[in-house]
Amino acid sequence: MSHAPEARSPKPEACSPKSEANDHAEGWLGWDEYAPFYDWENARTVARRDVDFWKTLAGQQSGLALELGCGTGRVALPLLKSGAELVGIDRSEAMLARARRKARRAGLAGRARFVRGDIRSLPFCTQPGFGLVLAPYGMLQSLTRERDLVGTLESVARVLQRDGMFGIDLVPDLPRWSEYNRKITLTGSRGARTHLTLRETVRQDRKRRLTLFDQEYVERRGREERVHRFALTFRTLSVPQMRRRLEAAGFEVRAVLGDYHGGPWHPRADVWVMLASRA
Repeated sequence: MSHAPEARSPKPEACSPKSEANDHAEGWLGWDEYAPFYDWENARTVARRDVDFWKTLAGQQSGLALELGCGTGRVALPLLKSGAELVGIDRSEAMLARARRKARRAGLAGRARFVRGDIRSLPFCTQPGFGLVLAPYGMLQSLTRERDLVGTLESVARVLQRDGMFGIDLVPDLPRWSEYNRKITLTGSRGARTHLTLRETVRQDRKRRLTLFDQEYVERRGREERVHRFALTFRTLSVPQMRRRLEAAGFEVRAVLGDYHGGPWHPRADVWVMLASRA
């Protein structure tokens, strides 16, 4: 469902972001290196199965939407095409560069607003605020330290309109995932000349509830071969744990869903979606 043209919201007023520090300890490491392979991998895994859900939610909320961790625009660009007014924010300039190129190719360069920033301290002032803030596909689980999650939730509460909605998608129970070493999980062509193979190693730090993915992309072009290695880390958060953190940040949970069609949540559901508003 798209927004009517006359309902377009003004751009959010930008504020000066806080300085960044201690990057070596943060959960965003690896995402710049991931950028060249992100779209190829996700086309073969999550694809667009959640996009219609976010489109519908954007159509139900008035005003501007904000996507946390927008990456290469996998969700943002379809929402913009549907008529939503949206700002995407991400820490990775490599990811954002790809989102901007895709927006230009789609004829959306005049409407797409992609901002490099820190979601723990969103670089927007409170007015006019956002009618919807979305954190798709486990985005908040890349915040591996408790204080980073707390800061992000407080920052969202600051920029969300009083009648706005905060949508969170969690990847269920990462510690249940099997550990394995250099397993080939994806292989296939990219374009006419390139062949990609993904070898993954999955490790668990159950004490800290972290799942670590060591990625090894083998890129072949004719006789040339390059290997790209990087690591991604995600933190497990259960629905009750996230509910407590949302309430502590001043939110009220309105719904917990177990799929992208509005079905009820249960602990074994494949999808954990939480919808919250300011209390």
